[in-house]
Amino acid sequence: MSNEFRELLKKIGSGAHTHKDLTRQEAALGLEMMLTGIATPAQIGGFLIAHRIKRPTGVELAGMLDSYTNLGVKLSTIDNSQYPLTILGIPYDGRTRSAPISPVTALILTAMNIPVLMHGGAKMPTKYGLTLAQIWASLGIDVTQLSLTQVEKSLNETNFGFLYLPQHFPLAHNFVQYREEIGKRPPIATLELIWQPYQGKNHLMAGYVHPPTEKMIREALKLRQIEKFTLIKGLEGSGDLKLNQTNIIVINNDNCEEGFQYLKVNPLHYDLKGNDVLLSSHEEYFSQLEKTIRGEKSALTLSSILNGGFYLWRCGAINSLANGFKMAQELIITGKLQIQLEKIKTCFEH
Repeated sequence: MSNEFRELLKKIGSGAHTHKDLTRQEAALGLEMMLTGIATPAQIGGFLIAHRIKRPTGVELAGMLDSYTNLGVKLSTIDNSQYPLTILGIPYDGRTRSAPISPVTALILTAMNIPVLMHGGAKMPTKYGLTLAQIWASLGIDVTQLSLTQVEKSLNETNFGFLYLPQHFPLAHNFVQYREEIGKRPPIATLELIWQPYQGKNHLMAGYVHPPTEKMIREALKLRQIEKFTLIKGLEGSGDLKLNQTNIIVINNDNCEEGFQYLKVNPLHYDLKGNDVLLSSHEEYFSQLEKTIRGEKSALTLSSILNGGFYLWRCGAINSLANGFKMAQELIITGKLQIQLEKIKTCFEH
């Protein structure tokens, strides 16, 4: 048993009226001791539940990110890219209700020479949903066996990279068993959304569900001096914009006193009228995804145009949302995404 960790646990687990928040340094130390096995399983389980009940703070999240940065991988800077690397922060426990759009978004961005890094793990609690690794596998790309050298090669040659938690950050992957045993999402699930395993300039684009989470993420990013971010109240906590309602988005803005501003994007204002596609079955989703990438009209086309257009604009490749939607549509219907997919496949195979 670690007596030092025990003091951290006592601090956050003393009850509703007497608990105290951790400092940034304490939060960093606590996560490091959990990831490296200095804390015992009983201490780790107690900490995760107590921290969830207390609710993490932005300061604590910043400290935990410090440990992820120190212990995790960090990819080298991409050669000769005119855009910052876009990091897509998506919940690791997958999707169960709505069809994921982010793989199409990634192909749209990379086809326009905007580098994209995705990251995720195997099927995990608490949702056990459809994972990014499964989706890319359905498209003929195995992201689970790549070395870091191969990931960096792919980023430089195709603008696309993927970090797979069991392969590239086993210390964090070993933590998954605790999610299984406690049956709840621990604060580390929020941490994964805003992890930036990259040495160069990057643009964090992540999803969230609840307003308190958005506030906590903003505070953590400010403490870590993250200059470029986009937070989207998207489908199932992802960065996928919704077709059937106005999207609430938070972006960095140095011209505002607060350092950020809210955007509202209503698809109806751009003649993008439709409903978000339900994830009725994985096989049907994979079929629709392949049709979309081939340039055929599918159930996912409208959502792909909405998301692709917004991301193209937000990443600085297009000068307006309206033109972003036009460009996304053109990339889809002309088969450019299929060409980009084949390029990535070829790179991964070699």
